[in-house]
Amino acid sequence: MASGGELAYQQLCSEITIEFNDCSKKVLEMESLFRSPNYHRLDLAQILRAVQDQEKQKLHLTASIQVLKKAGRPSERLVSHENCKFTKPTEHECVHVQEITEASGTEEAEADAEYDNALKEAIKGVQDAVTAINEHLEEVRYEIEALEAE
Repeated sequence: MASGGELAYQQLCSEITIEFNDCSKKVLEMESLFRSPNYHRLDLAQILRAVQDQEKQKLHLTASIQVLKKAGRPSERLVSHENCKFTKPTEHECVHVQEITEASGTEEAEADAEYDNALKEAIKGVQDAVTAINEHLEEVRYEIEALEAE
């Protein structure tokens, strides 16, 4: 994205969102079908619902991770010099230069710790969602094997 790929990234996200919506509609149709009197497979409908819920959670957390990574750790964020005073073309008085105090250092460390924790939580949440999805898919595999054995 640093090389100007922001627009391409946003376009890719838009395309993926459209594909996710299409998949979601198909899964909802299957869920409805399993709930119908023709199939009466509430168990499979509930599995599909659980997978959809976990996928939604995973997508939300993945977006959170992307936002956090794009913002970066507070102590490592780039400083904009648009409000600085330029005395010569190559020299300016930077409004960002300030004396580092124990309080400001502590505040920055706390902000970094909050960022790190938020990122770790989101990553752990994605991992948990993937585990849950895989467990549900395993249930579906057992159902398929049982149906094939009949």
